[in-house]
Formats: sequence, C-alpha cells, structure tokens
Amino acid sequence: MSRRSLLLAVFAALLVLSTVTGLVLAVMSVRGDGFGLGGRVAVLEVEGVIFDDAELLEQLDDFRRDPSVRAFVIEINSPGGVVAPSQSIYRAIRELREEDDRPVLASIGGVGASGGYYVALAADSIWVLPGSITGSIGVVMEFPNVRELLDNVGVDVEVVKSGEHKDIGSPFREMTEGDRALLDAVVQDVYDQFVDVVALERGLPREQVLAVADGRLLSGRQAIRQGLADREGSLTDAIRAAGRLADLGEDPHVVRPPDPRPTIWDVIFGRAEAGLRRLWPTSEALRGPVLKFVPAY
Repeated sequence: MSRRSLLLAVFAALLVLSTVTGLVLAVMSVRGDGFGLGGRVAVLEVEGVIFDDAELLEQLDDFRRDPSVRAFVIEINSPGGVVAPSQSIYRAIRELREEDDRPVLASIGGVGASGGYYVALAADSIWVLPGSITGSIGVVMEFPNVRELLDNVGVDVEVVKSGEHKDIGSPFREMTEGDRALLDAVVQDVYDQFVDVVALERGLPREQVLAVADGRLLSGRQAIRQGLADREGSLTDAIRAAGRLADLGEDPHVVRPPDPRPTIWDVIFGRAEAGLRRLWPTSEALRGPVLKFVPAY
C-alpha cells in the first residue's frame, strides 16, 4: 500500500470513528446515563417568555416514548407569554396525565406567573418556594400608538382595507369604540378560559378563583394559602417526590433534554440557524395583535 493510500485510509478511519463517537455522545445526551437502563425522572424546562411550543412538545413526546422515564417534573421559571403556546403546552402535559400513569409534578422557581402558572396547572401537583412569584391570572393585549409622533414629524400612513376592523390594533391610528368592544370581548373570553382551567385543575369554586384572578401577583406561600399551589419545596424536593411516587427512591436518576444551543455538529450539518431561532425568536413572533398571559411588570 502506498503512503498516500495509507494516509487516506487512516483519515477515513478517524472520520468514521469521530462520527460514531459523536452519535454515541448525542444518544447519551438525549437519553441520559446508562443508555436508558433503569428508571429515571425526566426534567423539562419552561424557561423565559413563552413564544413557541414546538421544542417542548417534541421533548415531551420523546420522553413519553422512553420506557425508562418513570416520572416527569416540569421546571418552570417563566413570567408567561403568548396565550396559544401556553395553552398548547398545558394541553400536552394534561394529556400525558390523562393517558399515562406516570406522575407529573410542576416546580416553580423564581417566577411561574400568568402563562407560566397556566402550564403548571396541568401537573398532578405544584411545588413552589415561599418567595416564588406566581399567580397573575389574567390576559392582556397591548398596542403602541405612534399617531401623535407621526403628526409631529409630518408623516402620514395611508391604509387600504377590506373591512372596518382589518387594521385593528394599528399603531398608526386611534382605536375606535368598535375596535375596543371587539378586543374586550376576545380578552374576556380568553380570561374566562383561564379562570375555568384554574377552577378545574385546582378543584376550586369559580367564585373563589375570581377573587384572586384580577392579575395580582402572589408569593408561593400566598398561592398555597389560596389553593393555587400544593407544597413548598425546591426543584430538588420536587424531583425527590417524583422519585418516591415512581418507586425510584429519594435520589432518582435524572434525565434532561439535550442543550438546545448550537454545537459544532449543528454547524457542520447546517443546523445552527434552527438552533439560533429557538434561542432568539424572530420578530414575526411578536407582530400584530397578540394575546398574552403575562404580568405587567
């Protein structure tokens, strides 16, 4: 064998070895230690403002198919976000509860308010720290109005529309009484949905929920007193409780989804752009009239 052929063979072998090693590490990162042997508790994060549900739903689906996962803990540190993704995540977790006998616990850290609290409602029980910020049961829809600024600089915006309310929420004109009446009806309907879910999941009379469903923030301790949460405890406490419920003991093995940040493998295989979009939602996610489960702070 010539020197050149030998070098090519060595290079090819190293490339195959590197690829196989990368695949093994990827499998281990997804499935955790031991290649899925034994029972484990899956911990899924709801972190930051909720703009999209796709990533968490994919993670939840992967762990639902993993027989080694014996319990779930939803780690929440979110002030809420857009209504529909928050509802979608809630529905997926509730579906897991209804169709599966594996326990599902929610752990609220620094903040689990509004849409973050909506997600927590899907769990079998909600764990909070005494100083966690939660509650903020309500809905908001906000629109900037730059009409006066445009008048001051001499700029006008011409609009051609198919109907009276097609440009509802436009920053270029004042909101009419008709616009406000329509939006009030939408906000009230979604608010009623939120209240109904709290009443259902917490087993509370609707009137009792309405007494605290004015957008107010609550500490974790206050939430427990109001029946909106179950236990005081940290994420570690929630994981231990999940381990006990799943007969895995006080110190169960924990598995988490792989880090969503782009890696060298994403760059090599052209997946970096998708990873960046997960980290920084595009402006399209924030345009137009958007219903939000978020506190005004």
